Amino acid sequence: MRNFTIRVIAGLFLFAGAGLAKDSDEGDLQAQVDKLFAEWNRSDSPGCALALAREGEIIYARGYGMADLEQGVAITPRTAFYVGSVSKQFTAMAAALLAQEGKIGLDDDIRHYVPELPHYGNTITIRHLVHHTSGLRDYLALMTLSGRSIADAATDPEVVDLIARQEEINFPPGSRFLYSNSGYFLLAEIVKRVTGTSLREYAQDKIFRPLGMRHSHFHDRVDHIIPFRAAGHHRTEDGSWGVLRSRFALVGSGGLFTTVEDLVKWNENFYHNRLGKGGPELMELVQRPARLNSGEELDYAFGLFIGHYRGLPTVSHGGALGGYRAHLHRFPEQHFSIAIECNLNAINPSDLALKIADIYLADSLGPKAEEDEEQPEMGAPQEDEDDPGHLSESQLEAFAGRYHSRELGVDYRVERAQDQLRLRVGHRPPGALRYAGDDVLRTQNNVELHFQRSEQGEVTGFILQAGRVKDLRFEKRP
Repeated sequence: MRNFTIRVIAGLFLFAGAGLAKDSDEGDLQAQVDKLFAEWNRSDSPGCALALAREGEIIYARGYGMADLEQGVAITPRTAFYVGSVSKQFTAMAAALLAQEGKIGLDDDIRHYVPELPHYGNTITIRHLVHHTSGLRDYLALMTLSGRSIADAATDPEVVDLIARQEEINFPPGSRFLYSNSGYFLLAEIVKRVTGTSLREYAQDKIFRPLGMRHSHFHDRVDHIIPFRAAGHHRTEDGSWGVLRSRFALVGSGGLFTTVEDLVKWNENFYHNRLGKGGPELMELVQRPARLNSGEELDYAFGLFIGHYRGLPTVSHGGALGGYRAHLHRFPEQHFSIAIECNLNAINPSDLALKIADIYLADSLGPKAEEDEEQPEMGAPQEDEDDPGHLSESQLEAFAGRYHSRELGVDYRVERAQDQLRLRVGHRPPGALRYAGDDVLRTQNNVELHFQRSEQGEVTGFILQAGRVKDLRFEKRP
């Protein structure tokens, strides 16, 4: 199938947009963009869909590569992709609309709506959930730590129960920023409990339909048919292509299937709001950066990162799950949007978006700063430091054993393999543990087990530290 290309020419030169590259031929700009995607633009490769918009009009949109290698279907701008955390801005908008309707208050205690949650000594508000300042442990990380795959089916009540079983939070609410999918899952739960309808139904009625986003929905049913759906892909160990299947149907933190064309419609609404009561007030609210209790301003608003690139203000968010990657980037002063959706886990659409900005906004961009360079992915394994030493015989004996987490409802087994230790979680194959000194063992994914000892020097358990999950306690069992 031939790649589908849209070029909107009418009004292009009348509305060139302040600071956009005006002297270069539009076809040359598009050819430069095509080169960025050239390695995937084949009939035997997954790839990406792209849409670029200026002044609300799509000026370039096309597909590169295949939506489904099994079926031999090519990607077009109307191919629907799972966009991961790009979904969060829509969940946050649902909360903002409910607040505008007077059905919730952004500073309400979340236990008013989800009373199953424990009281952690300080009130967690809806605003804390929106801004990732709640301190709640990330439920996706908790699922992974419990030995489950996030590709497996899980129900809303199971996740509410998992979050509610946590006896501690990472930090006092409002004191820090730490990205937490739990907050956005709970926002979806609050929408459901307040309105009596699912986030899928509420967003369809209040967001997607008013904006004409006909190919967008929150995917809360695994059997929901999605026309023109892209399949997620990855490279297998032998170098061939594989398909990443998922029964994940939880929404709020993610869950949105959409197209690049629909994302452009969403971005245009920030200039001419048609949601809620209309007018700019709602758009100002959802783009207002959060503040910590200390008064420090964050770069996060309502599911949106508020930042700068080479001197220009930006509003953006990325997303990833399984074989899907997505990124939505807006340069508000240039009225220029970039939407990229991909179905290969090795593609970095956020990096591609900035390279496209380099092409189309060349006349407006300042010099590249060090922070504008591509950064390593969050959670990517880091190089080990120098080995502080091998485990002694007494350490091997002391650390080995079975450990239980009441909050996860799971046993970890630290097993001895000659002069090394391995960690077994559930039915997963055991993974190597490396001694990091001071009674700390570290996994290959940089999860740390800080072992605790009694006054007599016997190991009684460990405290797990895992990025978005802090201070998770395990007790040693006979």
